Amino acid sequence: MTNELATDAAQPSLADSLAVARDRFRSASREARGGAVESETFSAEMDVLLGRIYADATAETDTPVALIAIGGYGRCQLCLHSDIDLLILFGGPIEASEERIVKALLHPLWDLGLAVGHQIRQLSELERPEVDNPEFLTAVTNARFLAGEASLFDGFTQEVLSPTSAWRQPTVDALCQLVADRHHTFNSTIYQLEPDIKEAPGALRDINAIRTLAELTQPETGRAVPLTAGRLDEALDEAEEFFLRIRSLLHLENRRNLNGLSHEHQVTVADRFSSPGSEERTQVEALMSVYFHHARIIARILSAALAETRPSTEEVEIREVGDNLQRGPNGVSFIDTVRASLRPQSWLRLFQAAIDEGCAVAPDTLAFVERHGDRYTSEEFFHGTDERDQFLHFLTPQPGLYGRLSEMHENGLLGRMFPEFRKIYCRVIRDFYHKYTVDEHTLLTIRNLSDLADPESTRRQRFASLLAELREPELIVLALMFHDVGKWTNKNHAEESVRMVVGPLRRLRISPESIRTVEFLIRHHLQMSVAAFRRDNEDPEVARQFARLVGTEERLKMLCLLTLADIQAVSPDTLTPWKEELLWRLYVDTYNHLTLGYGDEVIATGQPNLADIKTHRPPEISEQQITDFLEGLPQRYLRLVDPRTIYDHVRLSQDLEPEEVRLHLDRQDDVWELSVATKDRPRIFSNICGVLSYFGMDILRGQAMSNSQNVVLDLFRFVDADRFLALNEAGSSELTRLLQDVVTGETDLASMLKGREAGSRGRRGRPPVRTLVHFDHHYSDRYTVLEIGGSNQWGLLHRISRVISEQGCDIDLVLISTEGDRAIDVFHLTRNGAKLSPGMEQDLRTDLEGALVE
Repeated sequence: MTNELATDAAQPSLADSLAVARDRFRSASREARGGAVESETFSAEMDVLLGRIYADATAETDTPVALIAIGGYGRCQLCLHSDIDLLILFGGPIEASEERIVKALLHPLWDLGLAVGHQIRQLSELERPEVDNPEFLTAVTNARFLAGEASLFDGFTQEVLSPTSAWRQPTVDALCQLVADRHHTFNSTIYQLEPDIKEAPGALRDINAIRTLAELTQPETGRAVPLTAGRLDEALDEAEEFFLRIRSLLHLENRRNLNGLSHEHQVTVADRFSSPGSEERTQVEALMSVYFHHARIIARILSAALAETRPSTEEVEIREVGDNLQRGPNGVSFIDTVRASLRPQSWLRLFQAAIDEGCAVAPDTLAFVERHGDRYTSEEFFHGTDERDQFLHFLTPQPGLYGRLSEMHENGLLGRMFPEFRKIYCRVIRDFYHKYTVDEHTLLTIRNLSDLADPESTRRQRFASLLAELREPELIVLALMFHDVGKWTNKNHAEESVRMVVGPLRRLRISPESIRTVEFLIRHHLQMSVAAFRRDNEDPEVARQFARLVGTEERLKMLCLLTLADIQAVSPDTLTPWKEELLWRLYVDTYNHLTLGYGDEVIATGQPNLADIKTHRPPEISEQQITDFLEGLPQRYLRLVDPRTIYDHVRLSQDLEPEEVRLHLDRQDDVWELSVATKDRPRIFSNICGVLSYFGMDILRGQAMSNSQNVVLDLFRFVDADRFLALNEAGSSELTRLLQDVVTGETDLASMLKGREAGSRGRRGRPPVRTLVHFDHHYSDRYTVLEIGGSNQWGLLHRISRVISEQGCDIDLVLISTEGDRAIDVFHLTRNGAKLSPGMEQDLRTDLEGALVE
């Protein structure tokens, strides 16, 4: 039996040796140097410890045993608090004496506080691969001999790791499945706001998967990446070094094996890396841009590696599909690559053919374009109007456009054609709202628009019909490509994007009219979401002003579709059904204004559109009661409320006593609707907000209006965020009862909310959101519009509305929106029936800023 790692008895204790090794690693990690070299050194120091433990454990036995490092330890990638993955391999049956050896090996490790992932096998058990244990299958691919019987390890190597081993293909299959399962837990995207540096797609586990697949499937090449992955051999090492250094810092900060790069840790890591930037936010953005750069490359290499392990079973006959283009099993490729290398203006046809064929561009052809693209300037891709027309045709929204543009972006061709687009490569905006990098967000907007052109899709048909009506839908795609390029700087990004698109439009020789359309869409790409979500789109003035902005029906349709695609691409959850409905409603109202015009702002007795409401009224409600109730209400009420709800409101308003308050609670899918009728009471709007907050409700919209009979109607739409109503059978009764008690003054709301407000905590590690109070005196002829942006705190709306009430202002409408950690509440205010004066605005601003200090 051999024991090369045994040492003499005069050496330091195991605990002291481990402490010295960890101190050295900690010192390197603090300086952001805890990469591959330090991990390998730390692993070697652990080898020495295990050699000493092994020598003590086997001193009194002749049982053949080998101690083998597997997993991350086998790869020599131990971090400060990594698990010690071991295989204890015996040459014969495992009986009592062998069990004593196992205990003698493991107990000292446990006593040192180490986490040990151990496997125990006898060599004969490895004759067949353990197909029901995929983690073990993949872990042993990194096996490394530590101590014991070397001949036993040789037998293990022959049985498990040799080119002819029966373990090879099951290991490949297991690894592919483990990758798929792990990616699924992250929604199969590299774009994580707080990525796990070890487990996330594009991170360390994927790097190991790439190396393992390359070793198992193409050992003769000696490459760490597939041949179809392009010039990325060195990129793999660079990404691994970057991730390992981050991981060492995370272990240092957490003092345990936790690998999540939280928002708080991003600040720390950026500082340790001396990330460029004048402030914390820009330093973190620079760090995460590098992270996504590496993650994107790793994802690309892994995709190629996985594709090579699963060759297509579909028989595709190689056939010509265009000038110097052919379709084969791997996609579209050039027939004559020498000819293609000299004609960069022909490369776009490669990607157009792939769209037409419904397939990808062949991986080796993408690598070819990447190799030769650096030789050409942007002007050489667009020699004349033929290339312009080809490019505009290519941009037509259709299935496959996103995939082909992504290929062009990944291999650098898109950046070569348009250097302006390259400036947002992996650009990160740290606002906890945008999930994706700016360039990926941009490509996703184009995917979202193209999905509307998919004839097999049944989603968002009303928006799809708008796309089908457009004369030049490709102009929306062109605008989307450049709508956020201005985010490379911290200036007004819409205006900067307009400035930057001038060059591409000039090179493409776009017509002056099309240039004006693209610039309009880019300059105003945020305006429709502002009008839909932060303004009262039931107020005719909003549609009137928006109609003045767009000017034509064609521009309205284009801006609507661009806005839909843009919002949907922020994150998977941003475009809620509620926001989609608001967007569509603004489109319809603006379209009507452009084509039909609007009626008066206040409901009048003789309006023709009241006939149906009166004709189909329930028998217990008279026409006069409907007339009396509706007279004096704003026109938006008829667009906001369906007839059934109108009848409910008529019932609520009948014979109201001065001190009486009546409530009605209803549900529409996931949205609850609360109606409160009263003869008006001080702070009633604020009190309703407070009660809804008390029960954990997320208010979507709230508004107050009054009719000629002095009946005040408060309408709220909210979501049961904490599922209070869903989980409590009597929840709706409890909520309405408390509302009644608070509004009538029988219950002190302030004391109820005090404990909740005191216990409210913002999320740890998030930077503070600066509170902004802005008055818009010109957007509405009737109201002063107050916009408040700040941290999304519990009970925020109640506090704001309470201050507004204390200032004697009336709240006619409030629109609520959240963007990550930021809340944006927009109030439509009057005082004594008129807009606020500048002095009133200043007094209100002062009180609000004082109340909202965190």
